[in-house]
Amino acid sequence: MVLTLGSGILSEIPLIVGAFVVLYIIFKLGKLVAGLIVNTVLGFISIYVLNSLFAFGIPWNWVVIIITAILGLPGVAIIILLKFLGISILGMPV
Repeated sequence: MVLTLGSGILSEIPLIVGAFVVLYIIFKLGKLVAGLIVNTVLGFISIYVLNSLFAFGIPWNWVVIIITAILGLPGVAIIILLKFLGISILGMPV
């Protein structure tokens, strides 16, 4: 019995390897997206906590929401830094 490339298990090996490569890429992208979502949610929660407990006065305008949605916690740090430096972000009280 001679196995050729078009028959038997030898033709299925590249398909199996390809499937594992695709699953690995999907897994890595899923972890990246999940990390970004967690960072964004933590950013929004931190703005809420800062406003509620410490009366920071960070408004919920579209600029703050976009900065927090894209950057997450580092975005909140930038917003706080701008507030302490006296730089207003679209109606943010200084």
